[in-house]
Amino acid sequence: MSQPTPSNSCKDDHDPAEPDLRTALSRILAAVQPVTGEERIDLRNARARILAQTVYAPTPLPAFTHAAMDGFACQATGLNPAEGLQLRWVGHAYAGHPWREPLAPGTCVRVSTGAVLPDGADCVVMQEQVQVEGGLVTLGRPPRPGENVRHQGSEFPRGAHVFERGERLGPAHLGLLATLGMPTVTVLRRPRVAIFSTGDELRSLGAPLALGELHDSNRYSLLGLLGGLPVEIFDLGIVGDQPEAIEQTLASAAASADLVLSTGGVSVGDVDHVRQRVERLGRVALWKVAIKPGRPLLFGSIGSTPVFGLPGNPVSVMVTWTQFVRPALDRIAGGNPRSPLRFLATLPVSVDKRRGREEFQRGILQRVSGTWQVRPTGDQGSGMLSSMARANCFIVLPREVTHLPPGSTVEVEPFENLLG
Repeated sequence: MSQPTPSNSCKDDHDPAEPDLRTALSRILAAVQPVTGEERIDLRNARARILAQTVYAPTPLPAFTHAAMDGFACQATGLNPAEGLQLRWVGHAYAGHPWREPLAPGTCVRVSTGAVLPDGADCVVMQEQVQVEGGLVTLGRPPRPGENVRHQGSEFPRGAHVFERGERLGPAHLGLLATLGMPTVTVLRRPRVAIFSTGDELRSLGAPLALGELHDSNRYSLLGLLGGLPVEIFDLGIVGDQPEAIEQTLASAAASADLVLSTGGVSVGDVDHVRQRVERLGRVALWKVAIKPGRPLLFGSIGSTPVFGLPGNPVSVMVTWTQFVRPALDRIAGGNPRSPLRFLATLPVSVDKRRGREEFQRGILQRVSGTWQVRPTGDQGSGMLSSMARANCFIVLPREVTHLPPGSTVEVEPFENLLG
């Protein structure tokens, strides 16, 4: 493959031909496919897994008509206020301990929240709305039929559609499935993700460093990003800047994984071999996106396995993860790609950038006098991982913006649920 010309080199700050983030992400998502294969797992292990089958309610929910409040169950229908609102208290019903006799007109049963509604009752009067003297209960007002009652099947009748195939299971999903009496659930298998770092200068943690050498941080960032997700991780370590070694690692990873993530070696330097080796083994579908940091992003495939070549700068790794890898991994896992949450905040300070690329500056977002304010963390160099550690959001600056004075409104992406 011919070498890139100066006009499209990663050393240039602006190339109008480069796709923007949305175009690049659309191309990536169109190219990846969900994993196949299912497994039946215990519900307690199912958080964040993707449903492989549509779920239908095996029982009605609620399973029985019950009291929604602590109070007194009685018959509102037929109660004549002109004859008085006084009822005879005949018993108790607690959750798990129902009153088993039919309720006659003019009588009531003390019930707790969740208790089965006695036969003959059609409402529950809150305990705060009655006066009790001996065995008599005086209502503060005429009750209404259905008041403070949850009817059987009102949330889901038996056989109702509950969750669709492809839905990601969160804590509320697990609780609802448990309520329906489902101890196990069928989910798609976990995607296998292979990761490795490239660079002759990199050393493993604990190894002594010579002049010019660095400890590998990118792999640990990726391990942290992947660690909270339902994936199998293959950590392939550090691969030096030898073309044959990179090619061998790529081929081996693609043969065993559903997604390959490498860091470094995707720019235009003399020892940046990843792009050429992906092309040799498969195809490169995308190289370079008009964002900063993270411009020299590579996306391609080896066989049917998608491959991301992420930049070597630590902040670039995390930016490209949030904007491209995480949505692609969502789709590979069988779910719907999640768009990062964005909303508006105000800059109390001025911010500058160069025209030509959408920029993700690291910011500190806080609530001040009822409004959201955000300020940059300081130096925004793509090699400064400390800017990510100090930040709690990205400040998203449009491609053609160059200067924003204090008081300007900007979009922000909070890190919550973004980096894991």
